[in-house]
Amino acid sequence: MQELFSLDGRVALITGAAQGLGAVMAETLAGAGAHVVLCDRNAEGLSNKKADLAAKGHSVSDVVFDVTDTPAAEAAVREAAKTHGRLDILVNNAGILFIKRIEGHTIPDFQRVISTNLTSFYAIAREAAVHMAPGGYGRIINMTSIMGLVARSGIISYVAAKHGVVGLTKALAAEFGDRNINCNAIAPGYILTEINKSVQNDKAFYELVNSRTPLHRWGRPDELAGPILFLASPASSFVNGHVLMVDGGMYAINLEPPSLP
Repeated sequence: MQELFSLDGRVALITGAAQGLGAVMAETLAGAGAHVVLCDRNAEGLSNKKADLAAKGHSVSDVVFDVTDTPAAEAAVREAAKTHGRLDILVNNAGILFIKRIEGHTIPDFQRVISTNLTSFYAIAREAAVHMAPGGYGRIINMTSIMGLVARSGIISYVAAKHGVVGLTKALAAEFGDRNINCNAIAPGYILTEINKSVQNDKAFYELVNSRTPLHRWGRPDELAGPILFLASPASSFVNGHVLMVDGGMYAINLEPPSLP
């Protein structure tokens, strides 16, 4: 049974890996036996995470680039595959969020979010697939959100991008299936991470999320470990084009998720 979840000999590349969910997922895949290539634009945070994982005995390397710099991103994927002789797993995780009502949300704001949260996923997945196909094993995992399936005010570009990730995931599943490359997405609900620290500190909003989640709490970052391992491992061999909700049941009961304060 353990072999179903083993990543021994696999090479995984994760964007946005310096902190938050990306760091949790990196440690999970490394713990399952993969060599993990950590990617982020935050050089200091990336170096710290690499040192942390190496100190725990994991096989890890890092590369600094901004996912919106397509040539740099593609070059990083090529170099990872060349250095390690293969590329098996891609986790498209890097993302940004602007909390602004539409009147104050500029076109450059919108374009920056789309470029980071959606266009980069396409560019990096396209390059990664080239290097996955020869190995006969590929797992592309895109991080979307509950906001990829519903919509709330105040984060219009984020909602648009995350809906796009859902569509992109299904399209890539169709494109790459004949190359033995599976593409799936994870859609977290409200998770206790640094990116949403400001709204966590809003007591009314925090409790509103609790009241609209069947488990009556926010998720912990470590609760993404199981989903990412499943989708990266042989256990998910016939799972393709799927969006895995990790939201405590909020979407399932069709309660309106709260708008950001």
